[in-house]
Amino acid sequence: MRVNITGKNIEITSAIREHIESKFKKLEKWQVDIISCQTAFSEEPNKQMKFEASITVPKGKLVASATHEDLYAAVNEVEQKLERQLNKLRHKPEARRTDKPELAEETE
Repeated sequence: MRVNITGKNIEITSAIREHIESKFKKLEKWQVDIISCQTAFSEEPNKQMKFEASITVPKGKLVASATHEDLYAAVNEVEQKLERQLNKLRHKPEARRTDKPELAEETE
């Protein structure tokens, strides 16, 4: 999976790039076709790091963002949010009922 990483007013180091790619590599275990992955991080005025990610899948787009003092903690939080969304997307068809519950027919 190819991850596009954008840094706003922050230099993208190889350590940051490797950490983001390793975290997003874990998302492949949900066996959902990931078409593209866009990430962006920036520094907020109050020295908080904001990390945003959007993943395009055949059924739509999954988006997550997190703000934290530590960039690595923000990446971990976004990865967990996306993992929950992929889990829900993956198991949603199984959760649907295939047949409607029959109403009790008591006419007498």
